[in-house]
Amino acid sequence: MGKLRVLFIGEIVGKCGVFCVKKLLPKIKKKHSIDLVVANADGATGGFGIGKNHAIYLHKLGINIITAGECIYYKRDMAEYICNAPFILRAANYPKENPGRGWLIYGKDGRKIAVISLLGLAGFNRVHLSNPFQLVTHLVERIQKETNCIIIDFHAATTSEKYSMFYHMGGKVSAIIGTHFKVATADEAIFNGTTAVICDVGRTGSLNSVGGLDPEVEVRKFLTQIPEYSKTKCESLELQAVVVEIADNGAATSIQRINKECKESFNGDAG
Repeated sequence: MGKLRVLFIGEIVGKCGVFCVKKLLPKIKKKHSIDLVVANADGATGGFGIGKNHAIYLHKLGINIITAGECIYYKRDMAEYICNAPFILRAANYPKENPGRGWLIYGKDGRKIAVISLLGLAGFNRVHLSNPFQLVTHLVERIQKETNCIIIDFHAATTSEKYSMFYHMGGKVSAIIGTHFKVATADEAIFNGTTAVICDVGRTGSLNSVGGLDPEVEVRKFLTQIPEYSKTKCESLELQAVVVEIADNGAATSIQRINKECKESFNGDAG
Protein backbone atom coordinates (compact mmCIF):
# COMPACT_ATOMS: atom_id res chain seq x y z
CA MET A 1 0.00 0.00 0.00
CA GLY A 2 2.94 2.35 0.42
CA LYS A 3 4.10 4.38 3.39
CA LEU A 4 1.65 6.32 5.55
CA ARG A 5 2.49 9.96 6.27
CA VAL A 6 1.14 11.36 9.54
CA LEU A 7 1.24 15.04 10.52
CA PHE A 8 1.20 15.62 14.29
CA ILE A 9 0.59 19.28 15.18
CA GLY A 10 1.98 20.75 18.41
CA GLU A 11 -0.42 22.02 21.06
CA ILE A 12 -2.80 24.61 19.61
CA VAL A 13 -2.92 27.64 21.93
CA GLY A 14 -5.82 30.11 21.73
CA LYS A 15 -7.67 31.60 18.78
CA CYS A 16 -4.42 32.62 17.12
CA GLY A 17 -3.32 28.98 17.20
CA VAL A 18 -6.58 27.98 15.52
CA PHE A 19 -5.93 30.78 12.99
CA CYS A 20 -2.53 29.23 12.18
CA VAL A 21 -4.18 25.88 11.48
CA LYS A 22 -6.73 27.52 9.20
CA LYS A 23 -4.12 29.36 7.16
CA LEU A 24 -1.32 26.79 7.04
CA LEU A 25 -2.76 23.27 7.25
CA PRO A 26 -3.96 22.96 3.61
CA LYS A 27 -0.52 23.93 2.26
CA ILE A 28 1.34 21.62 4.63
CA LYS A 29 -0.90 18.67 3.82
CA LYS A 30 -0.34 19.17 0.11
CA LYS A 31 3.42 19.74 0.33
CA HIS A 32 4.10 16.71 2.51
CA SER A 33 1.42 14.38 1.02
CA ILE A 34 -0.22 13.88 4.42
CA ASP A 35 -2.58 10.95 4.95
CA LEU A 36 -3.62 11.59 8.57
CA VAL A 37 -3.60 14.73 10.75
CA VAL A 38 -3.42 14.49 14.55
CA ALA A 39 -3.22 17.59 16.76
CA ASN A 40 -3.02 18.27 20.46
CA ALA A 41 -5.50 21.04 21.30
CA ASP A 42 -5.31 21.12 25.10
CA GLY A 43 -5.08 24.93 25.05
CA ALA A 44 -7.17 25.80 22.00
CA THR A 45 -9.83 27.69 23.97
CA GLY A 46 -8.25 30.61 25.82
CA GLY A 47 -5.02 28.70 26.42
CA PHE A 48 -6.59 26.20 28.83
CA GLY A 49 -8.79 23.37 27.55
CA ILE A 50 -10.83 23.04 24.39
CA GLY A 51 -14.48 23.93 23.97
CA LYS A 52 -17.03 22.23 21.78
CA ASN A 53 -17.07 24.93 19.08
CA HIS A 54 -13.29 24.98 18.67
CA ALA A 55 -13.22 21.18 18.50
CA ILE A 56 -15.84 21.10 15.75
CA TYR A 57 -14.09 23.88 13.84
CA LEU A 58 -10.64 22.28 14.01
CA HIS A 59 -12.11 19.01 12.79
CA LYS A 60 -13.69 20.83 9.84
CA LEU A 61 -10.34 22.43 9.04
CA GLY A 62 -8.88 18.98 8.42
CA ILE A 63 -7.65 17.64 11.75
CA ASN A 64 -8.73 14.02 11.80
CA ILE A 65 -7.97 13.29 15.46
CA ILE A 66 -7.75 15.76 18.35
CA THR A 67 -5.89 14.86 21.53
CA ALA A 68 -5.70 16.83 24.78
CA GLY A 69 -4.18 16.54 28.25
CA GLU A 70 -4.91 17.56 31.83
CA CYS A 71 -7.20 20.38 30.62
CA ILE A 72 -9.63 18.19 28.65
CA TYR A 73 -12.54 18.81 31.04
CA TYR A 74 -11.83 22.49 31.77
CA LYS A 75 -14.65 23.60 29.45
CA ARG A 76 -18.01 22.37 30.67
CA ASP A 77 -19.45 21.86 27.19
CA MET A 78 -16.59 19.49 26.30
CA ALA A 79 -17.36 17.22 29.24
CA GLU A 80 -20.85 16.88 27.76
CA TYR A 81 -19.88 16.82 24.08
CA ILE A 82 -16.92 14.43 24.06
CA CYS A 83 -19.07 11.30 24.21
CA ASN A 84 -20.61 12.30 20.87
CA ALA A 85 -17.28 13.19 19.26
CA PRO A 86 -15.33 10.04 18.30
CA PHE A 87 -12.50 12.16 16.86
CA ILE A 88 -11.56 13.63 20.28
CA LEU A 89 -9.37 11.70 22.72
CA ARG A 90 -8.91 12.27 26.44
CA ALA A 91 -6.13 10.43 28.25
CA ALA A 92 -6.69 6.68 28.36
CA ASN A 93 -5.50 6.54 31.96
CA TYR A 94 -8.45 8.60 33.23
CA PRO A 95 -11.02 6.43 35.04
CA LYS A 96 -12.98 4.21 32.65
CA GLU A 97 -16.21 5.84 33.81
CA ASN A 98 -15.11 9.29 32.60
CA PRO A 99 -16.73 10.80 29.50
CA GLY A 100 -14.96 10.13 26.23
CA ARG A 101 -12.40 7.60 25.05
CA GLY A 102 -8.63 7.33 25.34
CA TRP A 103 -7.81 5.65 22.04
CA LEU A 104 -9.28 4.88 18.65
CA ILE A 105 -8.54 3.05 15.43
CA TYR A 106 -8.78 5.19 12.30
CA GLY A 107 -9.34 3.68 8.87
CA LYS A 108 -7.46 5.12 5.87
CA ASP A 109 -7.38 3.55 2.40
CA GLY A 110 -7.76 0.05 3.76
CA ARG A 111 -5.22 0.56 6.56
CA LYS A 112 -5.88 0.86 10.28
CA ILE A 113 -4.03 3.42 12.40
CA ALA A 114 -4.44 3.46 16.18
CA VAL A 115 -3.95 6.66 18.20
CA ILE A 116 -3.59 6.55 21.99
CA SER A 117 -3.65 9.53 24.36
CA LEU A 118 -1.77 9.21 27.68
CA LEU A 119 -1.18 11.64 30.55
CA GLY A 120 1.98 11.51 32.64
CA LEU A 121 2.09 11.18 36.41
CA ALA A 122 4.51 13.96 37.39
CA GLY A 123 3.55 17.62 37.73
CA PHE A 124 -0.23 17.42 37.37
CA ASN A 125 -1.56 18.35 40.79
CA ARG A 126 -5.22 18.60 39.80
CA VAL A 127 -5.54 15.08 38.42
CA HIS A 128 -4.48 11.74 39.87
CA LEU A 129 -4.61 9.11 37.16
CA SER A 130 -3.67 5.47 36.83
CA ASN A 131 -0.15 4.49 35.83
CA PRO A 132 0.27 5.10 32.06
CA PHE A 133 3.22 2.68 31.82
CA GLN A 134 1.20 -0.25 33.10
CA LEU A 135 -1.89 0.69 31.10
CA VAL A 136 -0.18 1.19 27.75
CA THR A 137 1.53 -2.22 27.88
CA HIS A 138 -1.77 -4.08 27.99
CA LEU A 139 -3.53 -1.62 25.68
CA VAL A 140 -0.94 -1.98 22.92
CA GLU A 141 -1.08 -5.77 23.14
CA ARG A 142 -4.83 -5.54 22.62
CA ILE A 143 -4.59 -3.10 19.72
CA GLN A 144 -1.88 -5.12 17.95
CA LYS A 145 -4.48 -7.80 17.27
CA GLU A 146 -5.99 -5.30 14.78
CA THR A 147 -3.05 -3.16 13.66
CA ASN A 148 0.68 -2.64 14.17
CA CYS A 149 0.43 1.04 13.25
CA ILE A 150 0.13 2.74 16.66
CA ILE A 151 0.79 6.38 17.57
CA ILE A 152 0.95 7.61 21.17
CA ASP A 153 0.52 11.21 22.34
CA PHE A 154 2.32 11.26 25.70
CA HIS A 155 1.29 14.47 27.47
CA ALA A 156 3.83 14.67 30.27
CA ALA A 157 5.63 17.35 32.27
CA THR A 158 9.17 15.96 32.60
CA THR A 159 11.78 14.79 30.12
CA SER A 160 12.63 11.86 32.38
CA GLU A 161 9.08 10.49 32.23
CA LYS A 162 8.91 10.97 28.47
CA TYR A 163 12.21 9.23 27.84
CA SER A 164 11.23 6.43 30.19
CA MET A 165 8.16 5.92 28.00
CA PHE A 166 10.35 5.95 24.87
CA TYR A 167 12.48 3.14 26.29
CA HIS A 168 9.45 1.30 27.66
CA MET A 169 7.53 1.22 24.37
CA GLY A 170 10.29 1.72 21.82
CA GLY A 171 10.08 -1.03 19.21
CA LYS A 172 6.48 -1.81 20.13
CA VAL A 173 4.65 1.16 18.54
CA SER A 174 5.10 3.35 15.47
CA ALA A 175 5.54 6.71 17.22
CA ILE A 176 5.54 8.36 20.63
CA ILE A 177 5.02 12.11 20.36
CA GLY A 178 5.61 14.20 23.47
CA THR A 179 3.34 17.16 24.23
CA HIS A 180 2.68 19.64 27.09
CA PHE A 181 5.96 21.65 27.17
CA LYS A 182 4.72 23.88 24.31
CA VAL A 183 8.40 24.26 23.37
CA ALA A 184 9.71 22.20 20.45
CA THR A 185 12.71 19.99 21.20
CA ALA A 186 15.39 18.96 18.69
CA ASP A 187 15.73 15.33 19.74
CA GLU A 188 13.64 13.56 17.13
CA ALA A 189 14.88 10.00 16.56
CA ILE A 190 13.93 6.46 15.61
CA PHE A 191 14.13 4.15 18.64
CA ASN A 192 15.00 0.48 18.09
CA GLY A 193 14.75 1.04 14.34
CA THR A 194 10.94 1.19 14.46
CA THR A 195 9.56 3.90 16.79
CA ALA A 196 9.66 7.62 15.94
CA VAL A 197 10.01 9.76 19.08
CA ILE A 198 10.35 13.41 20.06
CA CYS A 199 10.32 14.81 23.59
CA ASP A 200 8.01 17.66 22.61
CA VAL A 201 6.49 18.61 19.28
CA GLY A 202 6.06 22.25 20.37
CA ARG A 203 3.07 24.54 19.99
CA THR A 204 0.94 26.26 17.39
CA GLY A 205 0.40 29.91 18.21
CA SER A 206 2.60 32.80 19.28
CA LEU A 207 6.38 32.43 19.45
CA ASN A 208 6.69 35.82 21.19
CA SER A 209 5.08 34.48 24.35
CA VAL A 210 5.34 32.18 27.36
CA GLY A 211 3.89 28.96 26.04
CA GLY A 212 1.52 30.97 23.87
CA LEU A 213 0.50 33.24 26.75
CA ASP A 214 1.12 36.94 27.37
CA PRO A 215 4.63 37.33 28.93
CA GLU A 216 3.66 40.43 30.91
CA VAL A 217 0.96 38.56 32.79
CA GLU A 218 3.04 35.40 33.28
CA VAL A 219 6.05 37.35 34.64
CA ARG A 220 3.81 39.36 36.99
CA LYS A 221 2.41 36.15 38.47
CA PHE A 222 5.92 35.02 39.37
CA LEU A 223 6.83 38.41 40.84
CA THR A 224 3.72 38.87 42.98
CA GLN A 225 2.59 35.26 43.61
CA ILE A 226 -0.94 36.58 43.11
CA PRO A 227 -3.18 34.42 40.87
CA GLU A 228 -4.19 36.21 37.70
CA TYR A 229 -6.05 35.22 34.56
CA SER A 230 -3.61 34.32 31.79
CA LYS A 231 -4.11 35.82 28.33
CA THR A 232 -3.08 34.36 24.99
CA LYS A 233 -0.58 36.23 22.84
CA CYS A 234 -0.93 36.66 19.09
CA GLU A 235 2.43 37.87 17.76
CA SER A 236 4.95 35.97 15.60
CA LEU A 237 2.63 33.09 14.82
CA GLU A 238 3.95 29.66 13.87
CA LEU A 239 2.68 26.13 13.38
CA GLN A 240 5.01 23.53 14.84
CA ALA A 241 4.61 19.86 13.99
CA VAL A 242 6.30 16.64 12.93
CA VAL A 243 5.75 14.42 9.93
CA VAL A 244 6.15 10.72 10.66
CA GLU A 245 6.43 8.21 7.83
CA ILE A 246 5.24 4.71 8.66
CA ALA A 247 5.73 1.52 6.63
CA ASP A 248 3.11 -1.18 6.08
CA ASN A 249 4.53 -3.24 8.95
CA GLY A 250 3.99 -0.36 11.42
CA ALA A 251 7.65 0.65 11.65
CA ALA A 252 8.44 4.35 11.43
CA THR A 253 11.01 5.09 8.73
CA SER A 254 11.45 8.83 9.36
CA ILE A 255 10.42 11.78 11.54
CA GLN A 256 10.78 15.36 10.36
CA ARG A 257 10.19 18.56 12.36
CA ILE A 258 8.19 21.39 10.75
CA ASN A 259 8.21 25.03 11.86
CA LYS A 260 5.94 26.98 9.53
CA GLU A 261 5.58 30.72 10.00
CA CYS A 262 2.12 32.24 9.60
CA LYS A 263 2.75 35.45 7.69
CA GLU A 264 -0.85 36.62 7.75
CA SER A 265 -1.84 38.95 10.60
CA PHE A 266 -4.34 37.65 13.12
CA ASN A 267 -7.48 39.79 12.96
CA GLY A 268 -9.08 38.52 16.14
CA ASP A 269 -11.26 35.92 14.45
CA ALA A 270 -10.14 32.37 13.78
CA GLY A 271 -13.23 31.64 11.72
